[in-house]
Amino acid sequence: MEIHEGILPVNKPPNKTSFSLIRALRKKTQIQKIGHAGTLDPFAEGVMILLIGRIFTKKADTFINQDKEYEAILQLGATTTTFDPEGEITSKSDHIPILSDIEKALTAYQGTIQQIPPMFSAKKVAGKKLYELARQGIEIERKPITITLTTTLLSYNYPHLHLHITCTKGTYIRTLAHDLGQSLTCGAYLKKLTRTRCGPYTLDDCIDGNSLYYTQTN
Repeated sequence: MEIHEGILPVNKPPNKTSFSLIRALRKKTQIQKIGHAGTLDPFAEGVMILLIGRIFTKKADTFINQDKEYEAILQLGATTTTFDPEGEITSKSDHIPILSDIEKALTAYQGTIQQIPPMFSAKKVAGKKLYELARQGIEIERKPITITLTTTLLSYNYPHLHLHITCTKGTYIRTLAHDLGQSLTCGAYLKKLTRTRCGPYTLDDCIDGNSLYYTQTN
């Protein structure tokens, strides 16, 4: 792979960490100065921007501060410790919301709103990453952040709710899933997440992330 510096949009496969992509690209290119413009959780997939070379790694904030788009599948009827499939189930409910309940609840997740970051996140409070505290069973008060988003219903077939979300920097889709579940009084967690756009780059611009893990042989 003849790459010296630049911007490489990659479609991160599910069940791979964001940093494993960086390690794989370093191995493939023999370039050590490689960064990213925003990670994805291991279970998530989709657009991840890799930045190669010193000039481009300095541009990370340019992409981090741009809007992003996601497709999310929520699992209704249960909650988890992490608000996603990687956590332990903490509650279950037999309540099944009807479509009009969903449409009404989604009106609260439009425009500029306040959102409280989840404990299982890399956000730092007093120098400590929240997930480090959460793993110790410690929960602390978090200040809400201001985000702007547009949430669109794509389909609903209980227990799965399929949404499209356009959002600003700092939005936690896991928290949106959890909060929406609370609004619906049935609980919910984020089952699947695909980032379809990061700034100007979409899935159509990406190389297959799986290709970075394999060495081509003749």
